[in-house]
Amino acid sequence: MTTMQALDDGPDRLPPIAPASWNEAQRRVAEAMIAGPRGAVLAPFVPLLRSPELADHVQRLGEHLRYRSAIGTRLTELAILVTSSEWQQPVEWTIHAPIAEREGIARGTIDALARRERPPALADDEAAVYDVCIELHRQRHIDDATWARAVALFGEAGVMDLIGVNGYYTLLAMVMNGARTRA
Repeated sequence: MTTMQALDDGPDRLPPIAPASWNEAQRRVAEAMIAGPRGAVLAPFVPLLRSPELADHVQRLGEHLRYRSAIGTRLTELAILVTSSEWQQPVEWTIHAPIAEREGIARGTIDALARRERPPALADDEAAVYDVCIELHRQRHIDDATWARAVALFGEAGVMDLIGVNGYYTLLAMVMNGARTRA
């Protein structure tokens, strides 16, 4: 499986807090994550627990985008991989590459994304997702033709969820890259 190297190989700045050391706010947020679809306090939430209110808002947003996105799981996973690749975020990549493949994203597509290359063979819906993601990350906007194609395929709600996935996983990448989160 293609992997990606971390940008900064120094020590983890915000390692896990032992559950016995959680304060009441941290415990409440952690227990909500454990009881929800994640089933655990996963890597990006380890540093986020230092700000329990932020962690709570972030995990609830992520729950919608990851599990109930209007574009569906396969395309959400593709968008997550594009974002992970653009931000060189190895933890998210390691978590989501196998899920993306299981959901139907071709191995060649995953390998190309790991190299930050446009995959050579994308279905129409995958190409639309890829183009929206790349334009957002590299141009900081979406061209009119790309926008129109995405709206035609996914509707306005789908495009908003796609943009949300990009923003959400960029936030997680920033958190983990800044905190040097390893797993």
